[in-house]
Amino acid sequence: MAGLTWLSIFRIGLVQTALGSMVVLTTSTLNRVMTIELASLAMLPGALLALHHAVQIARPKWGYNSDMGGRRTPWIIGGLAVLAVGVLIAALATAWMSTAPTPGIVLAVFAYILIGIGVGASGTSLLAMLASEVAPGRRAPAATIVWIMMIMGFVVTSVVASANLDPFSFTRLVAVTAGVVAVAFIVAVVAVWGVESSVPTKNAAPETEKPSFVEAFEEIWAEPKARAFTIFVFISMFAYATQDLILEPFAGAVFGMTPGESTGLTGVQSSGVLLGLLIVGFAAGGKDRPRFGSVRVWTVGGCVASAIALMALMISGYVAGWPLRPTVFALGLSNGAFAAAAIGWMMTLAGDGRASREGVRMGLWGGAQAIGFALGGFLGTVGVDAVRYLFDSRVLSYAAVFGAEGALFLVSAILAARMQMVARTAESGFLSTDKHAPSLGAAGLSS
Repeated sequence: MAGLTWLSIFRIGLVQTALGSMVVLTTSTLNRVMTIELASLAMLPGALLALHHAVQIARPKWGYNSDMGGRRTPWIIGGLAVLAVGVLIAALATAWMSTAPTPGIVLAVFAYILIGIGVGASGTSLLAMLASEVAPGRRAPAATIVWIMMIMGFVVTSVVASANLDPFSFTRLVAVTAGVVAVAFIVAVVAVWGVESSVPTKNAAPETEKPSFVEAFEEIWAEPKARAFTIFVFISMFAYATQDLILEPFAGAVFGMTPGESTGLTGVQSSGVLLGLLIVGFAAGGKDRPRFGSVRVWTVGGCVASAIALMALMISGYVAGWPLRPTVFALGLSNGAFAAAAIGWMMTLAGDGRASREGVRMGLWGGAQAIGFALGGFLGTVGVDAVRYLFDSRVLSYAAVFGAEGALFLVSAILAARMQMVARTAESGFLSTDKHAPSLGAAGLSS
């Protein structure tokens, strides 16, 4: 299998850059504006972002559709278009909240549903294209390249938004958002156009060979490795997402940063993630074998390092003059190492097992990720509000959530370290391959 060339992989990476550029506005800038400038409860943006992740529980179905249809490009472009419209409406809704809170929130709910549909449809099909069209020996480095370029989208957008949001106004917020989504969408369409046709693409499967979605899903869930990895993805993404919605509000509430400064802090974190991706891509990305440690070793190490960085962040609000930016950079570096290793692992597993199911596998793991993000992000904001209500302390409210997130990363490290044993246990009945047996993992995914 010749597969996609490195140039085509780079072009797919540009699509991820565009996707990341649009998404980061919702997770950082709009989140901070709702919490600080609009003085809303932290759980408002938390609930909205949880909604956009919850919608992505349909990722396996979107992946199944692209598997059966034999073409992924229409799903990628269509999803990006929906995402762009959703992000722009979200900015308009945030501005509307400043004068009419209730209608603004209703419009925001609609916007975040669109964002979830757009991210899920485009992202699942994009990853499935990588898994099915990239030669096995190139999958791990290709995944690292694509994720590095997505983080570059985070960094570039954070820097651009930071430079243009101050002095802050809601008109300026909408204008910056409109400019970002327009440029990102155009870049993505130009980048992906023709990539799929550059390799011998399989046609849609004959009707006689097309299982129903439920049958295809059951096939994948019966694979012990796929099922064990799903559980790991859910727990680790729960941990990863917990600070996602509270870091910028934390910087504003505890360290007194302006919207532009806190958006820039997200850029610092993303820069750390980028460096972590590069380090692991080099260390674990040898042609025949890893140069320094396997992806599982780096996954465990990244989780442990993330826990340590979060413990440092937990105490930062209590120490005058604490170096916040280096701490956030260290958190990003640790998160990047974990993410790069887990992505390489995922791309390898996606191509295993029965062919023409890459979209369903990616959808399954994407759905687990989305549920983990939804619960982690929302419960993180609820935790901040609850602790602040009980103890009337902003510093303690954020510190408690950072500490809980650190503990979750340690649990994720244990799961990654025991992954092989979990897979063997699955075959012996703990995660039964009998589709009629009860499964804690399946219950969690459908909740």
